[in-house]
Amino acid sequence: MASTPILSPTTTTTTSSLVHHHHQSLHFCKLPFPNSLTKPSTLNSNRPLTRLHVSTPTNKPSNTTATSTSTSKKPTTETIYFDGGAHYGDLLANLILGFTLLWLPLTLAAVFRAFFLRYRFTNLRVTVISGLTGQDRSDFSYKVIKDVQVVPRFIGEWGDIIITLKDGTKVDLRSVPKFREIAKYCLSLAEKPAVLKETGTKGF
Repeated sequence: MASTPILSPTTTTTTSSLVHHHHQSLHFCKLPFPNSLTKPSTLNSNRPLTRLHVSTPTNKPSNTTATSTSTSKKPTTETIYFDGGAHYGDLLANLILGFTLLWLPLTLAAVFRAFFLRYRFTNLRVTVISGLTGQDRSDFSYKVIKDVQVVPRFIGEWGDIIITLKDGTKVDLRSVPKFREIAKYCLSLAEKPAVLKETGTKGF
C-alpha cells in the first residue's frame, strides 16, 4: 500500500511564504506612471520664462581695437634729437675776420647766432628759438616739409640747412653743427628719400 507523503508544518510555511514574497515582488514592479509625465506641454506652460538681454550687439565691431591702433600710431613722448646753437667754429672764424671793417657786419651776425639762436629737432617737430630773451619761436611739423637742402661752410665742419615747406616758405638755418646728419633725420621723418642736395658754394 502506497504511503502518502506527509509534509511538515515547517515546509508548508516556507513554501507559502516564498509564493507570497514572489507575489509581492511582482506587485511592486508594476509602477504606475503619473499623468504629468505623459503631458510635457502642461508642465512647460506652468514654468516661468526667462529672457536674456545682451547689452552689446554682436553684429557691431568694438571700437576698442580701433582706438588702441590709432593711439599706437602716435608717439607718446617727444624725444630730442638735437638741441643747441650755431657751431662754435662759425663764431671763432668771424671774430678773427672781424678786425677788418668790411667783415664786421658778418661778425656781428655770428655773435647773434652764437648767443641768441637755438635749434631744436625732435621726433615731432623742428623748433627755432631766437631773440634776446627767446621770445621769438617758430615750430613746424615734419609733415609740412617739402624739401631739405644743405650748404657746407668752411671745410664742411658746419653748414646751413635750407628747409622748404609745402606752402613755399623757406627756413634757413645757419651754421648748424652735424648738418648732414640732421638733414637726413628731417628727411626720414618727413618720409622723403634720404638724398641730400648740396647747393651754394663753400665759405663762411
